[in-house]
Formats: sequence, C-alpha cells, structure tokens
Amino acid sequence: MERLKTIDWVDETCSIIDQTKLPGTLEYMPVTSVEEMYSAIKQLKVRGAPAIGIAGAFGCFIAVRDFPDDGSVQEMLVILERQAAYLVSCRPTAVNLKWAVERVVKSAVEKKDTFSTVREMKSFILECAITILEEDRMMGRSIGEHGAALLHDASTILTHCNAGGLATAEYGTALAPVYIAAEQGKIISVYADETRPLLQGARITAFELQQAGIPVTLICDNMAASVMAKGLIDAVIVGADRITANGDTANKIGTYGVALCAKAHGIPFYVAAPSSTFDLTLSTGDSIPIEERDAEEITCGFGKRTAPVGVQVYNPAFDVTPAALITAFITEKGIIKPPFATTITGLLK
Repeated sequence: MERLKTIDWVDETCSIIDQTKLPGTLEYMPVTSVEEMYSAIKQLKVRGAPAIGIAGAFGCFIAVRDFPDDGSVQEMLVILERQAAYLVSCRPTAVNLKWAVERVVKSAVEKKDTFSTVREMKSFILECAITILEEDRMMGRSIGEHGAALLHDASTILTHCNAGGLATAEYGTALAPVYIAAEQGKIISVYADETRPLLQGARITAFELQQAGIPVTLICDNMAASVMAKGLIDAVIVGADRITANGDTANKIGTYGVALCAKAHGIPFYVAAPSSTFDLTLSTGDSIPIEERDAEEITCGFGKRTAPVGVQVYNPAFDVTPAALITAFITEKGIIKPPFATTITGLLK
C-alpha cells in the first residue's frame, strides 16, 4: 500500500503536494521563502493540523536560512521570533501550527549559548523541523495501531474532511486506523463526506483512499444521517484541529452535525489526533478561536458563481463538537475514554 507524503525535506528543500490542484493534478512544489510558506498554509496548499505544524517548523528554518553565516546568533534569533509570529498568524484555530513553531523557537533560544556560529544554529533549527516531521510519521502509525484495535473485519467507517496522510507527514490521524487495519488484513471501507465548501473529502480523502486501494464511497454532507439510518456505518472517525482540556474538539465545519447524527443512531464517534493537538491551556471549546474565511469560497466555489452578488455570507472554517458527543480519542499514547476532564490530563501528562 503506497501512501502519499504531503510534506518532506528533499534535496535541501521543503517539498509539499499542492493540494489545491487535487484530484486533477498531483504536483509537488518547492517552498523557498517564508512568504511562500505563509501563502501555502493560508491558501490550503498544505492543510491538516499536523501537516501545517510541520510546514511551520520548516518555515522557521527557511526564514533564517539566508541569514549571513558571519552574523550574530542573537540577531538571527530576533528574525526567527518575528517570522515565527508571522507564520502562526496565518491560521489561528489549528493548535499544531503554533505548537510546532513555538517548539522550534524555544529550542533555539534555549540552545543559543551552545552554538558559537550562525551556521551551527541553522543546522540545529533544521534538525528540529526534521524531528517534528519524523515524530509525526511515528505518531501516525501509533494512532493507527491503537485505532485499528477498535475496528472489526468488514467495518465501514464514515469520515469528514481529510485527516489522512495528506493532512500529516504520512499515515494521517482519522485514516491511520483504516490503513493499519488494511495492513492487518481486515476488510475496511470508508464513506467520505464531500466536506463543503472546499470539498476536502471529495478532492482529497477520496483521492487518497483510491491511491491506497481502500474502497471508498463519496457522499454529500447532507447524506450522512440517511446513510447512518440505513445501517451502513459502523463507526465515525474524524481528525481534530484543537482539543481542549475537557474534550471539546474543533474540527472542520460540519463535524458537529456528524457527531449529532452518530449520537442519534448509536454509532461510536471517535476523534483521532496526536497529543500535540490537545491544548490543555483551554478549559472548554468556548475559548477556541474559530477562523472565518472569504465569502467567495461559498459564493464562487472553484471559480463558478453559485450565489447572488452581494449576498451576506457566514463562512467559519471550523466548528466545535462538545465532549459529550465523543466516544473516545485515539492518540499515539493510547485510547482516551470519558470522563475526559480527568482522563485527558492523566494520559497526556
């Protein structure tokens, strides 16, 4: 089974799959400046909470790569901190971006007296970014192994948006249990919500699963309840962009509705995410900042006008699913079950 790698460090360059061109064109693009990285994240050329965290980490190195080798380490760190804040500002909801960028900056600042030259510091910053990439690959597989244990042979999973390999370094989060279960010889199939308004489920999840040879059926978002009512779904697995201390979970807009439908039909609703997606500084989902995107994503989706000129538009990119609707979290550290107010902190700390 071949999995696509959405982001990698190849030939001294950060290479990403331009996901805005999927499924029509599979194109890898180099990112050579911090401005290009900001744009790639903002325009969803690279997307998915873990993937944009990795992108932000490499963006930190790219931001200082051309700083003069004979310059001051302290002066370079000032630039690093400024550019790090710039990168974090492009997408406020997904905590992985902030987590990864701050991890790189904090590590560099703590080591500033260890390195005598700018060149040594640059190498260290690049190593930090590569470490975050490799950790995500390992975490994805671990999430998959824990999640696969929840799935039975001939299980059918419903997922929303894309939380597969194209949202991470390799295995994904929500799709990782599907991939690992398939490796174990289990027969697994997936129903993928199209995920309005940018159709990540249609363009990316369906594409990715087809590439991996996993049976996938694409449905419109408003078909999820009907499919559940027909008894076609055994479990729902979604990813996450931020999870608070009590288990409230921000994910792609529409996730909350899917969770409500799953609850009504007695179907387990799982959230798969690495520990870096948990934000224990926030007690509930009320404190999660929700990104709002341009109206044109709805009124002129993919270049075709589908709504009257001048109509008012509300376009939040995420919603928050209350913890009470979540059966369990699948993490690289294991399965987290209720009561989340105690079990989340207990496992992650």
